[in-house]
Amino acid sequence: MDKRRHIAIFTTASLPWMTGTAVNPLFRAAYLAKDGERIVTLVIPWLSLKDQKLVYPNNITFSSPPEQETYIRHWLHERTGFESDFSILFYPGKFSLDKRSILAVGDISEVIPDEKADIAFLEVPEHLTWYHHGKRWKIKFMLVIGIVHTNYLAYVRRERNGRMQAFLLKYLNNWVVGICHKVIRLSAATQEDPQLIICNVHGVNPKFLEIGKKKLEQQQKGSQAFSKAGLEVDLYGSGEDSDQVQETAEKLELAVRLHPGRDHADFEFHDYKVFLNPSTTDVVCTTTAEALAMGKIVVKFFGAIPRSLQPDEEQCKELGLAMPAGKRGSGK
Repeated sequence: MDKRRHIAIFTTASLPWMTGTAVNPLFRAAYLAKDGERIVTLVIPWLSLKDQKLVYPNNITFSSPPEQETYIRHWLHERTGFESDFSILFYPGKFSLDKRSILAVGDISEVIPDEKADIAFLEVPEHLTWYHHGKRWKIKFMLVIGIVHTNYLAYVRRERNGRMQAFLLKYLNNWVVGICHKVIRLSAATQEDPQLIICNVHGVNPKFLEIGKKKLEQQQKGSQAFSKAGLEVDLYGSGEDSDQVQETAEKLELAVRLHPGRDHADFEFHDYKVFLNPSTTDVVCTTTAEALAMGKIVVKFFGAIPRSLQPDEEQCKELGLAMPAGKRGSGK
């Protein structure tokens, strides 16, 4: 009898949509299954052809789940370099134009048979549970762990009657995450809840650490590790607003070079020395960790924001961090 634990990872998106809830759970499944000590299943949405055309970039579509699974595994192998023995199962999903999100259709917990229901990771538990009307997760699974990826309140506030919607959504989210035994917030940029743990459980792909080691070796040999210099701005991205961004840059005559989106570990990014993501709402912990792993300087943008919690001098020493110049000796 196989005594290995069964882990089911449910998420709200899948490749080729290059969003965090598609990419990070995929890597989680691959690395959890790598050593063969666990039985891992990744559960992702299957979209109709109509919805695929709305969501997936570059006119990529699939005629069947096996075809999409082949695409996903090929993409994964190119970035990890190893084969990982985990299963991929699909649940019916529907793309919501107004929410710009994929919503589950029906009881997605049924994808995992009761006899294999052991541990469940719910990537974005509030999103997965807004319309869930099936068996309660904590009844079906022995252990349910939620991982909060997204700051939905920030998105809702931008809509009509946003403040009222955000107020209601905040309490709805607090209620629905009660379906988990443990909930982890990837970053403090997500919805506040003192009872939840803040921890970047994603980590970084080893390839980013390899890039950082190569840059360190170049510096130790006296070579120029980072060649990008001067006030030059390169903008990378292939989102749905790309055309508008380009039109605006041209209209304002900005000295910005626009490029299609690339893998974060692409050679194109190796020579950039400084990483700055000025977002105050998005959960940017993954890209920040990747930049640090590559040996780059990360600009501490959030330190200028009121109410942001910054480490004091003692905490900086414990964490091996450089103390901001304006705070040295202040203890604040």
